[in-house]
Amino acid sequence: MNFTSDNSHGVSEPILRALARANEGTAESYGADALSAAVEKAFCALFEREVAVIQVATGTAANALAIAAYTPPYGAVLCHRDSHVMTDECGAGEFYSGGAKLAGLDGEACKIAPATLSAALARMPGGDQHRTPPALLSLTQASEAGTLYSAEEIAILAKIAHERGLAVHMDGARFANALVSLDVSPAEMTWKAGVDVLSFGATKNGAMAAEALVLFDPERAQELVFRRKRAGHLLSKSRFLAAQLLAYLEDGHWLAMARHANALARRLGNGLAQVPGVRLAWPVEANEVFAILPLSLDARLRAGGARYHSWLGHSAPPSGLDSGSERFVRLVTSGLMDGEEVGRLLDLARGDG
Repeated sequence: MNFTSDNSHGVSEPILRALARANEGTAESYGADALSAAVEKAFCALFEREVAVIQVATGTAANALAIAAYTPPYGAVLCHRDSHVMTDECGAGEFYSGGAKLAGLDGEACKIAPATLSAALARMPGGDQHRTPPALLSLTQASEAGTLYSAEEIAILAKIAHERGLAVHMDGARFANALVSLDVSPAEMTWKAGVDVLSFGATKNGAMAAEALVLFDPERAQELVFRRKRAGHLLSKSRFLAAQLLAYLEDGHWLAMARHANALARRLGNGLAQVPGVRLAWPVEANEVFAILPLSLDARLRAGGARYHSWLGHSAPPSGLDSGSERFVRLVTSGLMDGEEVGRLLDLARGDG
């Protein structure tokens, strides 16, 4: 019963088969292959407009390169203080941008509110040579609390950012999970709402190692091509990234995986909420469950073989946590899980296991 991360699970069968097919014969290197060309066409169709796609193997690379391309060394990136770019990427954004500053903002359930963004920008006058000028707003979808920005919320935040001359980046490591939960189109959740650049995640949702940096202004692509190479993230055998992304998108495979993961998370969250002494920290909106457990229940689950992370020191828990008698935890479901693992954990939680 491994609920530590969606990264803990393997690779989906359609993607494994696509990798095997890509391994047959030879192909041009460094992205000049037919599969890589097909990826760009597939993403243009997916987002209903011309886009440029920069393939990389990790989400950290996608985020850091996006930050570097849209933020000068003397600029600032506004993001939630618990966001992945702020807390879990070892300063990659600062490194690849040559020194840009990440400015973490508060926000309930790891979301930035419009009033918070406006107040932060008011404190950051762009024309003062002694102050770091804001350059980029980075939003995480789904957030580090598993919560979602609606398309309308994204549009409001993007409008505030654009009015001050900031670009808008979306960290979409769990983009598919957010998309199916909100029941909107990829276009509606990104460029139609004002997003300028997207880190499109696939690895957490069944790929082996494949992410795409999607630029809604294709003219920005040439700079990213050079930045990717200089950063060491241009794979010579790029066809294996492309094969994953094409199989991921084919026949809605990515959406089916995300729907399954989300459904398991809802089942898990609903079941835990019925156990005496358990309360959910935030609504279950994607494929993560954040729960506050009595210490005795936490011990029973772990003794029964359940694996998940304690979450203190990560996303701030809601008020009222008694650290002397309760444990704040995160449990993550995957599109590759079956319902048996969820059932076993809930049986343990109810004392039936």
